[in-house]
Amino acid sequence: MPDGFRDIPTTTLADLLSRDQVMDIGVRPLWGPVPRVAGPAYTVQCPAGDNLMLHAAIHRAPAGSIVVVESGDLDYALAGGNVCAVAQRNGIAAFVLDGVIRDLAEVRELGFPVFARGLIPIPGRKAAVAPLGEPVSCGGVTVYAGDIVTADEEGVVVTPAADAERILLAAQARLAEEEAQTLDEWDADHQIRIDAILEERGFAG
Repeated sequence: MPDGFRDIPTTTLADLLSRDQVMDIGVRPLWGPVPRVAGPAYTVQCPAGDNLMLHAAIHRAPAGSIVVVESGDLDYALAGGNVCAVAQRNGIAAFVLDGVIRDLAEVRELGFPVFARGLIPIPGRKAAVAPLGEPVSCGGVTVYAGDIVTADEEGVVVTPAADAERILLAAQARLAEEEAQTLDEWDADHQIRIDAILEERGFAG
């Protein structure tokens, strides 16, 4: 299932899902051009100032998964170059973090996709234990383990696992329809639709 989502732009998914499944603009790619990634969420909770559970997750998350982290602050880095390198070596597809990292040059050189709120050079401590795989809040979206996370240069979209097959089929159908339509056809249809809306709302210009 996640393999199919790698072919679907986040813009298409955002058209099919509700606003609360799209992360806010603060969670963004930290280097580019970033490849589109998609995979099941592996969820992690890190309280303020602590990154222990993310460091534990890179040895436990299944290959192909996207590690999604709820962080308690933006004052301490959740990860750095070595953590990203090990995650990549272990087959993790990407990090999506409601927090910050450090060592961006190393991460960029690795080509490891990280979507986060920014950078800070200060590392977090490693003390607080929390369960892995629990629901988390990231970028304003509640993410459950196994939800399909799709991330690209446009943003991050979360498809609930229960709706994944339906959304994927709908997205594939929409892309096929768009590909078959010329710009002239789109323009004509668009003008008719916009004019109808304007007329319905009493626009006389």
